[in-house]
Amino acid sequence: MTETSELDDTFHVFDTTLRDGAQREGINLTVADKLAIARHLDDFGVGFIEGGWPGANPRDTEFFARAQAEIDFKHAALVAFGATRRAGAKAAEDPQVRALLESGAGVITLVAKSHDRHVELALRTTLDENLAMVGDTVSFLKSQGRRVFVDCEHFFDGYRANPEYAKAVVRAAAEAGADVVILCDTNGGMLPAQIQAVVSTVLADTGARLGIHAQDDTGCAVANTLAAVDAGATHVQCTANGYGERVGNANLFPVVAALELKYGKKVLPEGKLREMTRISHAIAEVVNLTPSTHQPYVGVSAFAHKAGLHASAIKVDPDLYQHIDPEQVGNTMRMLVSDMAGRASVELKGKELGVDLGDDREVVGRVVERVKERELKGYTYEAADASFELLLRAEVEGRPLKYFEVESWRAIVEDRPDGTHANEATVKLWAKGERIVATAEGNGPVNALDRALRVALEKIYPQLAKLELVDYKVRILEGVHGTESTTRVLISTTDGAGEWSTVGVAENVIAASWQALEDACTYGLLKAGVDPAE
Repeated sequence: MTETSELDDTFHVFDTTLRDGAQREGINLTVADKLAIARHLDDFGVGFIEGGWPGANPRDTEFFARAQAEIDFKHAALVAFGATRRAGAKAAEDPQVRALLESGAGVITLVAKSHDRHVELALRTTLDENLAMVGDTVSFLKSQGRRVFVDCEHFFDGYRANPEYAKAVVRAAAEAGADVVILCDTNGGMLPAQIQAVVSTVLADTGARLGIHAQDDTGCAVANTLAAVDAGATHVQCTANGYGERVGNANLFPVVAALELKYGKKVLPEGKLREMTRISHAIAEVVNLTPSTHQPYVGVSAFAHKAGLHASAIKVDPDLYQHIDPEQVGNTMRMLVSDMAGRASVELKGKELGVDLGDDREVVGRVVERVKERELKGYTYEAADASFELLLRAEVEGRPLKYFEVESWRAIVEDRPDGTHANEATVKLWAKGERIVATAEGNGPVNALDRALRVALEKIYPQLAKLELVDYKVRILEGVHGTESTTRVLISTTDGAGEWSTVGVAENVIAASWQALEDACTYGLLKAGVDPAE
């Protein structure tokens, strides 16, 4: 395990996803999950990874043992989290302090009370004893060769109630040898101007090296973190994707991107910023949460443009409607085609999809009108790129892309006496001059249709065996009520290497589903490079 990186020690990016981030509702990390996330964070290039509280639970104790044996950290130092010694005890004899040493971590973060009411009501000790607890624990761990960071819990609320005592805790930590003292907005109630004012004052009054730990209860955690940096903090604590208790913590990725791209601070190893989108999505997969599409910098919609006015400007210069080049953070610009689309949107989308529109303004005009006409009926192409590409190619080539001709299909749902249901589908189609009839069962009528279509086609197009339906959404469109309503279906399909979405609209949910399934298979064959003429 390394405790240094190619970056100097003047500014720290400290990640606490594995401890504070794991407190988010819905996240329950196994040791294997924590090891996987630690690898991703080290690959990203953060300086410190807080792994949890060894000795407090078996899972964190196991994680520290395995992390040091199984991970060759290239950039990050592994950090153990714990508390100052108990009141009236000696740090050298406190079992939980000893557990921090036994974790083998070279860096230790201690949480300390800095709010006088918390000292008296939660710790049930005196203000002076709390200062002694901080100083004694820091001094002991430093004597054992550890770097020590001190988290001043509830600092900003404590500062508001008793500023002199809050600063006394900072001094006690710094004078005992703490490398950094972190001011924690534990309740997340502060605003940027308040953070900046307090950090500036504490820095001037104590001379300690300060860090910031901001919760997001006001929606200001990233802004509060940057405000602290403006005031002189040189250590930022964040979590991947903003995971954390209640509404979360300062989001690692916008903070790092702002520091690198807006502040000009070198806080990651060379080239690692371009890995940010990949790392964000990879961690989301490990914790089993869908990546936020609208997350700054790394969301799939972060550089997505829909309005025709924007598209016209972007065609001239992408910087006119983008604050950075998305490639700097490993993301891409996307053009969304909808009923707002103009010629520029279609031209840019065609370029993005690799469809050469040349200078044929007539084709572009037809595509624009076709999209507007179909979106009036309920189709949505901004969420179904694959269906749009098939429409675009049909207009460019003068005919729809066809690998097969459907003769008929049907789906049957049988209600059985025992309360169960049987779902069966039959598909009749023609492919490469051969008439094929296939029947399949499924756990629903759409699943049965999907299977029947694959059974029919896989004999001729074995490439379809890789396809898997991964998401299915149904929406009843406005304007008509109840079972007579028009229905829109969006289907997401993967071949293991990529994912695409298709759309179908009909008065019948099964018919709408069939349209989306047919497009999904057609696009899958196109993506696999199959020539429809063969």
